[in-house]
Amino acid sequence: MTPTVDEAPAQTSLSSLTTQSARPHAAAPVPRTIQAVLISGGRETGGIASFAVALAAGFEDLGLQAEVVSPAEIVHRRKELQDRRILKILSTTAVFLAPICSQVICVAHGFPLPAAQGWKRTLAILASFKLANILPACRLVAVSDYVAVHLRGVYNFRVDAVIRNPVHSSFIQGGDHHEERRYITYVGRLHPAKNIAHLLPVLRRLLEDDPSLRIGIIGDGPLRSALQAQAAGDPRVEFHGSLERADVRSWLRKTRVFVSGNAMEPFGITYLEALSQGCAVAMPACGGGLEIAADLIGSQVQLLPLSFELTASLAALRRAARARSVPMSMDGYRAAEVARSYLSLAQ
Repeated sequence: MTPTVDEAPAQTSLSSLTTQSARPHAAAPVPRTIQAVLISGGRETGGIASFAVALAAGFEDLGLQAEVVSPAEIVHRRKELQDRRILKILSTTAVFLAPICSQVICVAHGFPLPAAQGWKRTLAILASFKLANILPACRLVAVSDYVAVHLRGVYNFRVDAVIRNPVHSSFIQGGDHHEERRYITYVGRLHPAKNIAHLLPVLRRLLEDDPSLRIGIIGDGPLRSALQAQAAGDPRVEFHGSLERADVRSWLRKTRVFVSGNAMEPFGITYLEALSQGCAVAMPACGGGLEIAADLIGSQVQLLPLSFELTASLAALRRAARARSVPMSMDGYRAAEVARSYLSLAQ
């Protein structure tokens, strides 16, 4: 997930709902019983925070007041949680509040992975999803078919709908896509699950094909020092830490190939962002990212072997580096359309 710093969402409290009205909008009407939306967010950086901010903007586009609240704060918003006029959209860490909510949708941004999350957190997540299944007024949404298949097939959960995440409006806006593309870019947390340590030797080997190429690693995490040591001071390998969303977009416009090593990616909003800016994408042959642009697999999207074996991985990256740069349309991922899908599940 993209480690950008999200803009602060509107902080207008929904408790003033009785004295405010949603601004008019020409789009198709939303359910009359829903007058506002409360969305639980995540950390200041990361995929859930980005999802929440973009989705809130989508509801605002439909004429509904929307507020993003942290899991720590939302527990104190009992009045709004019980108000049937307010649709609640809860991420995994806030699902335990579902029993005291009316008009609630729980979102599975992934599925439990004991190797990455530990058994204690895994069991807590499983309990949350089970709770969402038991409550008759609660709906469970998965962010990809990949997530839904695992929740249904491995854990025997009911998934009421698959609604893919919205892409932020800044990646839909037009702009100059004709900058020189000389970077092979990774954007994400520098965490073992992302497999960037396995990819870095392959990426450095790719640089031998073209002396003008550079590697850009955007993000931070526990592996940063080890990765910098692995790069051995190579000036062609650049570490830039976490960047603002606008800076990530600018960086992608000078990227030839966007690369990821997360074989268990639940959806892959970073893939969408990269494709929107005309990058080729090299991703593992597994995960929710395969759903994003299936028609581009073999051309602008190249699949990496799950073993990250050097010869096969290098061949996939070379094909990606030769791909034509064409920005992919993001019409199906506009925030307002995603928000409308959530409203269709409302009671």
